[in-house]
Amino acid sequence: MSTIEQALAKIQREHLADAAAALRATEEPAPAFATGDAPPEPRGARRRAPSFAEGAAVKLPFERMRELSLLTPDASRSHLAEEYRAIKRPLLRNIDGKGAETVANANLIMVTSAMPGEGKTYTAINLAMSIAMEKDRTVLLVDGDVAKPSVASRLGIETGQGLIDVLASDRQLDVAEVMLRTNLPNVRFLPAGRSHDRATELLASEDMAALMAEFSTRYRDRVVIFDSPPLLLTSESSVLASMMGQVVLIVAAQQTPQYLVKDAIARLGEEQIVGLVLNKFRPSLGNRYGAGYGYGYYGKGRYGYRDETPEPQPDDARQL
Repeated sequence: MSTIEQALAKIQREHLADAAAALRATEEPAPAFATGDAPPEPRGARRRAPSFAEGAAVKLPFERMRELSLLTPDASRSHLAEEYRAIKRPLLRNIDGKGAETVANANLIMVTSAMPGEGKTYTAINLAMSIAMEKDRTVLLVDGDVAKPSVASRLGIETGQGLIDVLASDRQLDVAEVMLRTNLPNVRFLPAGRSHDRATELLASEDMAALMAEFSTRYRDRVVIFDSPPLLLTSESSVLASMMGQVVLIVAAQQTPQYLVKDAIARLGEEQIVGLVLNKFRPSLGNRYGAGYGYGYYGKGRYGYRDETPEPQPDDARQL
């Protein structure tokens, strides 16, 4: 029996839907493609994720994360871990329906900022890791900054297709095919996917709304953390915010002007639950551990925290 006949027999045994496409794949391997690019596909063929993303597991680099002052599972008693315990607790209370107000889709949490460089990706990763430490929670970390994704590069994870590819394929590509398992059993990661010139329209589509409803209701214990684009630079962030139950807005201490913070909050609407995190805060000498977190409501759906640990710069990385 020839190689082609063997391939056809295998296809028939496994009941694959697209025998011709599978046969071509056995005859001519698909060319390699760069990270973030979509592989070439025959016209009309069903889009599929690259093989390494189909239910694949990626290894979170804990040593690298420690060097970048990111939370890891062995940092349960660190000062940084305590800070994020204070940040996550009101969010989790809202998810459990124990907050001051009833919040729809409370398990969908967007982390954003007014402008770039304020620490939103740093906070999104740490918040996801902190929630993953909970006994009865699972976490899906989504790189929703589709214009400039950075979660994967921050973690040193190689990715291919992702969220945008699922939406661009009219959901013919299943999100499970591009969602990556990690070496933490209760943590999943969804990459942003390839760049697309109609990313805003894709995020505002009915397919995206259906995907968000699925994320919100399919697993009762799942918390979905979106690293979003800055609010004042792109339209994608406002579209994402309209689908979220809660928004965490990062403000860089001694960097973000007050008027930009006000403009960013105004884009979120009066009914949105918004928490503020003061990042890159450097307490004065003699008050290193006594500054507190500044938690409290100051308006409808608004509350704030102070994160005493500055996001490390490349020349200022430190161990937890």
